[in-house]
Amino acid sequence: MSGFVRTLARIAVPVTLQSMLQASFSIIDQVMIGQLGEESIAAVGLCGNFTLIFSVVMNAVGAVAGILIAQFLGAGDRREAWCSFFVSTLTGTILASLFTFAAALFPAPILSLYTNDAGILKAGCLYFPLIALAYIPMALSNVFSAYLRCKEHAGIPFLASLISVFVNTGLNYVLIFGALGAPTLGIQGAGIATLVSQLVNLGLILPGLIRSVQKDGDRPVFTLSFTRIRPRDYLIMILPILVSEFLWSLGQNVESAFYGHLGTDSLAAYTLTSPVQSLVVGALSGLSAASGVIVGKRLGSRETDAAYQDSKKIMIAGLFGSVLVSVLLIFLTGTYVSFYNVSDAVRATGRILLMVFALYAPVKVENMILGGGILKSGGDTKTVLVIDTLGTWCVGIPLCLLAARVLHFDIVGVYSLLTTEEIFRLVLSLVVFRKKKWMISLS
Repeated sequence: MSGFVRTLARIAVPVTLQSMLQASFSIIDQVMIGQLGEESIAAVGLCGNFTLIFSVVMNAVGAVAGILIAQFLGAGDRREAWCSFFVSTLTGTILASLFTFAAALFPAPILSLYTNDAGILKAGCLYFPLIALAYIPMALSNVFSAYLRCKEHAGIPFLASLISVFVNTGLNYVLIFGALGAPTLGIQGAGIATLVSQLVNLGLILPGLIRSVQKDGDRPVFTLSFTRIRPRDYLIMILPILVSEFLWSLGQNVESAFYGHLGTDSLAAYTLTSPVQSLVVGALSGLSAASGVIVGKRLGSRETDAAYQDSKKIMIAGLFGSVLVSVLLIFLTGTYVSFYNVSDAVRATGRILLMVFALYAPVKVENMILGGGILKSGGDTKTVLVIDTLGTWCVGIPLCLLAARVLHFDIVGVYSLLTTEEIFRLVLSLVVFRKKKWMISLS
């Protein structure tokens, strides 16, 4: 087995398993919450929209941490790699604190941006403040995991995730339904389970990080001052990702608002498909994470030709993998939606939405590998910002508005039309990739 394949497997396989595991248990969570009815499903989905904004902001912090750590490790500069780690940890903690404050203190005003359904708002206000308390542990786990992947210890966050999702699922069963003598807390029980599982996840990753540092014979360099790049360079790198991810997630929230105003059944149908979408994307997410590390290290050591060839290999692997997963999904949509305690109309709509997603999945995965890993690995985050902003706000949102407000399509038509933005995004990304201007060494 070649060194490239071994490195790819060491990073991609644990990340893929971790993502799939989390998505799989999210499906179980959704099925459990789904027994509480359409309002609870919709409430969890709307709370998830705000959490999505938080998640993509944290992903931006983790992405910059990964870019810098990978490049400086490739250049053999331990001090700058550790500085990248500590700066990212501080940045993530500050941003997570702001999101926690907003969601914990103002749940009703935030949720009312998506719906005016009193039942959904009541359920959401029970769930949202509990989820908010999990934001800081999630932020820390994200940065710690980025460092571990760059050091090729991706198995540690995978094992932590494995245990935490079992904890989450077990607590969901006990607290939602009042099993084993526990009180029946319904949607509040789901929120408590999520909070506890995130604390467990962080409690396992932190000692794993410490042990991996000791195993590598490394010693942390506690500094927040870069020597090879300026603080301005860090901001120039992270701000486009933050803006890009924020605008993308805001676009997702705008689209969800359109879905919400199409009716509770439409919103419930879309919400029950979300875990499966996460599962399919998660099945190939390891390739995106691996591309950032592998290509970043190549660029850090100034091996540009090898970086370009490795990028193409990862993209080909993503294409073949996503096609196989999409075919499997098409055959299993009916089985999945049958697990939910919802009306036949919601099940039928959810099944069609999943089939549409399956058709677009290969394009989404290639965008994830290119925009989420390869193009960012050289630190040229401004180009990714332009591509994502154009795709979401110049193509996706206008098409969503056209379909929902002008053509009066149902949710299937709205979702099908706006998802064509992925094709536009892929075309632009491939043009940028072939020009090779993204291949920048920061060392």
